[in-house]
Amino acid sequence: MKSHRWYTPYILLAPAIIWVVVFAIWPFLNTIVLSFTDARPLRPVKGVGFQNYIDLFSDERFTYAMGTSLVYVVVCVPLLTFLPLLLALLVEKKVPGIGFFRTTFYFPVIASVVVVAIIWTWLFDSKGIINQSMELLGLTDKPVLFLIDRWLIVFTAISLTIWKGLGYYMVVYLAALSNVSKELHEAAALDGAGPIRRFWTVTVPAVKGAMMLISALVCVAAIRIFAEIYVLTGGTGGPGGQAQSIVMLIQQTGKGLNGRLGYASAVSVVLFLLTIIPLAFTGYINQREEVSEMLKNRRARKRSRKLMSERIEAAQALAVNETAALQEGKEQ
Repeated sequence: MKSHRWYTPYILLAPAIIWVVVFAIWPFLNTIVLSFTDARPLRPVKGVGFQNYIDLFSDERFTYAMGTSLVYVVVCVPLLTFLPLLLALLVEKKVPGIGFFRTTFYFPVIASVVVVAIIWTWLFDSKGIINQSMELLGLTDKPVLFLIDRWLIVFTAISLTIWKGLGYYMVVYLAALSNVSKELHEAAALDGAGPIRRFWTVTVPAVKGAMMLISALVCVAAIRIFAEIYVLTGGTGGPGGQAQSIVMLIQQTGKGLNGRLGYASAVSVVLFLLTIIPLAFTGYINQREEVSEMLKNRRARKRSRKLMSERIEAAQALAVNETAALQEGKEQ
């Protein structure tokens, strides 16, 4: 006797499916549609084709946002890929009190990014602790404008992002390092390899998968950066908006009754394409062997079908010839 009807699984899946459709798929599709219009709040919508995408190349604010995101990616990806690994190597040892250090290193992860950004604002203000300490030590005669200069704002935000991300990615590396065989390190040590050589020849290859994953996650997060720069600049994006990120550009362009929702949607689509590239690349790298094997099997099946087709055609031709020969023999 069946314990449920055929539609029971669909009823159980319905809430999750509805949630995904309403809050993920539909907004995504609607954003793509709006990117080809001049949509504004409380105004009729008119299609403009690819004009919004054409305007991106002449928009100075978009150029600034792309520059900020590019610098963020170039700096954050290598630092947040290797520094957490070094930190994980330090705290993976089983020594008394190591749990305290692991907790301390992870603490920034659970702190609110807004709260940390406000603390950073106090630290790097023209009259903040950093500037006062530098003046006290005689390193500078006047305050360094960390929160006014475009690139100083970007690098200040980068320091915040790195400080908050170290503990999170350290945990990922700790999980990967737990699967590294101790025998490999012992064998390398017996062969005369030092700590640095063992790091590059044993540890790094063993956690390569985790490194690829972390690099992709950091790249996506760097492209989509928002809260850090927004709080540090008070929502202005720095002088002339030069330090704003792509997400800040979307927020500033689309907000208010005069917001250009169509143009903001076009920027959102470009942001989606930028974020999908590192994820697709990582997926290809991780599944490269499987994809290569699949393509190899497909080519083998094609050759097999072609060979079978040729054999069938040859057999049919031979049968036709034999039939024709028998017919001629009967006629004679």
